Amino acid sequence: MSSLLNYWPGACTTSFTHSADPLILPSKTGPARALPELCKDITPPCNLNPLLFNGHLQTCWTAVKFDGPPIHYKRRTFESETVGIEGHFTCDFVVAPPEPAGRTAKDGGPEDEGLREDPLGVGHTELPPRTTYFTEKEYESLGSIDTKPLLITLHGLSGGSYEVYLRHVLAPLVEQTKDESSLGLSGGEWECLVINSRGCAGSKITNSILYNARATWDVRQVVKWCRQRWPNRPLFGIGYSLGGNILTNYIGEEGASCLLSAGVIVSNPWKLEVSSLALKRTWIGMNVYSAAMGKNMRALFNLHREQILVNKSISEERIVKLKYLHEFDREVQCATWGYPTETAYYRDATSVDSVLDIRIPTFVIHAKDDPIACDESVPYEEVRQNPYVVLCATSGGGHLSWFELGGGRWHAKPAVGFLNAMAREVDLSKIEPHALPSYGPRGGHKTPFVFEAMRRKMHMQESPQ
Repeated sequence: MSSLLNYWPGACTTSFTHSADPLILPSKTGPARALPELCKDITPPCNLNPLLFNGHLQTCWTAVKFDGPPIHYKRRTFESETVGIEGHFTCDFVVAPPEPAGRTAKDGGPEDEGLREDPLGVGHTELPPRTTYFTEKEYESLGSIDTKPLLITLHGLSGGSYEVYLRHVLAPLVEQTKDESSLGLSGGEWECLVINSRGCAGSKITNSILYNARATWDVRQVVKWCRQRWPNRPLFGIGYSLGGNILTNYIGEEGASCLLSAGVIVSNPWKLEVSSLALKRTWIGMNVYSAAMGKNMRALFNLHREQILVNKSISEERIVKLKYLHEFDREVQCATWGYPTETAYYRDATSVDSVLDIRIPTFVIHAKDDPIACDESVPYEEVRQNPYVVLCATSGGGHLSWFELGGGRWHAKPAVGFLNAMAREVDLSKIEPHALPSYGPRGGHKTPFVFEAMRRKMHMQESPQ
């Protein structure tokens, strides 16, 4: 049967890249397994819609607005604890669907009459569908001693918790169960939340700072907060596109101290300068993808115009004239973060070197025909150097797409399979640190030089100006 599927019009090949000496995962009930073996076992054949037969068609099909799985959220605004990067950001927590009309929610009121205004007074531009704010009473009751796994999600460029591609992963994880002992926020076996990048998904910014491709400080704060709030829950992370780049950088920066138990990275652009150059090489890259992303970022600027223009080095006159994403990065990101050029920003924010410092099991999902996160930017050799990382590459699927017949999204299957296997089957407490390969000289040769994967060019001044 599997051989016949290989000739199906929408069938894609699937390849795996990993270390020759991979991480060994202890099992809760059976023999230990190598990380690549687990990843291969949970990855189904990739059979996509044959009418969307290349990466451009797959990627452009995302413009068709399907409803996708209905996920309901409660939002909470957080104040940044990072000195020099003050401001606010929001997290959307997955909750069970509201009670039908006429029924009473557990707190004594109709749950479908959610709180539409931020109780902290920070506010929003427009809340996404199926999203309301936590009341103070609801928020204070979030503490729990249960051991349900918790997934922390990072969306793509200018997106948010409403994105269909991430809801396809959340839906099967939080599907409601009849086991009353496992009922929680979501009513399912997992709890999930989405970190909205500053200014995204209807959230307001309260200083002139948006976010960038290496903005790991907000996810770091949320992970620490989750560990304090839910001390017994294993924490997992998943990042998509730019959110995948941010999550990879975060996991690499944390190294062996990372509080996440495992991570999933989907459609990461990796080498941002290479991905940018690839977009500039073709008409469709510039005038479809880069122009669309530039338009989205201009719209984000317009929503937060007054606050962003507090930064006097940002020119509104130049922003209204720009068209492409790299032009927005030149005018806004450079003026915000102090980079001399957008390519300097791209080189500093790249997550390729971060792969080398990952110390938790991490599963990467990538489509070779991705026109935005191009295949030439993928760190295949770096993955081979790290026993904690496995990369699954499909021959088709586009960018954050992988559309199947019937509207399903293939990437959700291996992502959910990996997360469930790590949470249900692997004894996370017994994973032994893996001996890492040595870089550089061998055979007794000595050198005074040391490669530090996470040494960044941009750094915080001791006294921020």
